[in-house]
Amino acid sequence: MSSVSPQFDLTGKTALITGASSGLGVEFAHALSRAGANVVLAARRVDRLEALAEQITAAGGAAHAVACDVTDEAQVAAAVAAAVERFGTLDIAVANAGSVPEGLAMPEKMTADMFRQSIDVNLTGTYLTVTGAARHMLANGGGSIIMLASVAGTGGHFNIPAGYAASKAATIHLAKYLGMHWADRGVRVNAIGPGWFPSEMTDQALAVPPFRARIEEQTPMGRIGEPAELLGTLLLLASDAGSYITGQTIFVDGGMTASVGASPYPAELYGLHSQFMPDGLGDRILPNS
Repeated sequence: MSSVSPQFDLTGKTALITGASSGLGVEFAHALSRAGANVVLAARRVDRLEALAEQITAAGGAAHAVACDVTDEAQVAAAVAAAVERFGTLDIAVANAGSVPEGLAMPEKMTADMFRQSIDVNLTGTYLTVTGAARHMLANGGGSIIMLASVAGTGGHFNIPAGYAASKAATIHLAKYLGMHWADRGVRVNAIGPGWFPSEMTDQALAVPPFRARIEEQTPMGRIGEPAELLGTLLLLASDAGSYITGQTIFVDGGMTASVGASPYPAELYGLHSQFMPDGLGDRILPNS
């Protein structure tokens, strides 16, 4: 039974969350369950999903774990079908799965395989999740789709991985494009654009004092975010409280995207790229080098 405000109540709704085996996906699953939704947990690491499902069930929620690689269209379709079979419908889809295969490689050193892998997971995987869920929602009379964008998709950021940044810029556009196309049939499409939050993807960078200091200096609030600070936006977009919102990306970033300009990147940080990346991938190409 949900204890949230009626406008945010998701009782009787079913939500699919990809990338639910760790990080923000776990937080999103708990939040949607607390709001009353049945949650379908999708990711490749099934053991983690099953442990999370047990936690949610023990807390009085309803959860189902399903193996899913978001780059595989058949597996995404199977996850959607599992949600409908288990709970009778699919009302909310959170396309949260992501990866940063480029690491800290310099853009001029990043391999084609790194770029393709980033696009495949962060963009193609998001698209497959969104369209797979939408086919059911459009036929069923409505639903809410939420994608994960990023401040990295809003403009040039020094040494944010190029493939990742490109995929997130495309995600911001997808929210507009698909939100426009499906609005007349009751399916809302939006994105959340986080700034820097702790997760498996960011922990390595945040653990290095110079990187963390730079991020905090570029964030008007002077700190990274706490995962709980994303949940209000998630529930707004998932629930009837956001019933007139579609095609939007809401940035939850401590003011980072409100600032203009990128400060110079110091030599110390470039040195850390060289340390982290093998085979010279983290070394810039300089004149006469």
